[in-house]
Amino acid sequence: MTRTIIDLHVLQSVPPSNLNRDDTGTPKTAVYGGVRRARVSSQAWKRATRKSFHDLLHPSELGVRTKRVAELLSDRICKLDASIDEPTAWNLAAETVQNATGSKIEVPKRRAGAKDDDASAAAPEAKYLMFLSARQLDGLAELAVEGRDDITTFFKDKENKARAKQIANARHSVDIALFGRMVADGADINVDAAAQVAHALSVHQVENESDYYTAVDDHKEREDDDLGAGMIGTVEFNSATLYRYAALDVDQLRGNLGKGLRDDEPVTEPVRRAVEAFVQGFITSMPTGKVNTFGNHTLPDAVVVKIRSARPISFVGAFEEPCKPGAGSGYLQQAAARLAGYVPQIERAYGVAEDARTWVLRVGDNTEPLSELGAQVSLPELVSEVGEEVARRQEAAQ
Repeated sequence: MTRTIIDLHVLQSVPPSNLNRDDTGTPKTAVYGGVRRARVSSQAWKRATRKSFHDLLHPSELGVRTKRVAELLSDRICKLDASIDEPTAWNLAAETVQNATGSKIEVPKRRAGAKDDDASAAAPEAKYLMFLSARQLDGLAELAVEGRDDITTFFKDKENKARAKQIANARHSVDIALFGRMVADGADINVDAAAQVAHALSVHQVENESDYYTAVDDHKEREDDDLGAGMIGTVEFNSATLYRYAALDVDQLRGNLGKGLRDDEPVTEPVRRAVEAFVQGFITSMPTGKVNTFGNHTLPDAVVVKIRSARPISFVGAFEEPCKPGAGSGYLQQAAARLAGYVPQIERAYGVAEDARTWVLRVGDNTEPLSELGAQVSLPELVSEVGEEVARRQEAAQ
């Protein structure tokens, strides 16, 4: 069966920065090709991509991931029925979420002993992050209001409990459909992710560096005060040219979004919108680790996007042998040449050279070798053309 798979390959140079650090504050690294590489975890870039959706999509198409789901749901309950007070709304919300997801929602032990006049202390929470779409929360709020007279008895009715589960497992938001959802206590409402994001790796060897900094006390009481710094410290960083990769299974995405289709738009529209948001969000987003310290606001030097009909293919193997800087040049030129040579070799060797439609977004002379891989486009053109191709393929598959 013909599939629709989108591969995104990104080369991005980042100056001194600490995008994603470990528990000691050190930039994350990994050994690949026998040498230490800079690394940015997939989770860090997925979160950055997901945050970018707030500028690209309507809030009704997004979800919220939080432990404080009872508070979130209780706000909707109170809007539906203003006669319900806040503590009652919390109870209604907790019972509804428990029945919808199988997860226990209760007041955390750390807050259970708080004073009664501290209203927030009474709010129940989930034991782990819950990921629910705006439309799922709206549906659960309506169900909670329906059972407000006796919510416990209401959910003893198997039909009502089944309705709660059905609401939590339908009308998924774009971010849930893309990145999936795991509910430890309710595997039947798990969502398989349509998108896969690799850990970003530098194309070359990297050694972390350390910046020693001081902060000066702006206010000294006397001229003979200690002339030393008010505070000293160190922060670790590195700089790198990264290879970033993500794959999107459009068929899985369509299945995840299927129950959220609107009657007033073509059936291809929700998937097209989600694909365009993912492509733009992944390309332009940046994890925010230590961004105020380093101001590392770069955009990719080159992007190669392929739509395939079989399976995703990463080209990280082009950099298994680490790039080395040329005389008077950095790593980008060699990285672009490596990638431009590796892609057709892999595709010819595995007989998939004719399988993909390819677009190239690139900046500067150093990325010139990549121009042979596909149609050269700007970012707006890339996003629009990928969306159109996805819509065309969906229509053809119907």
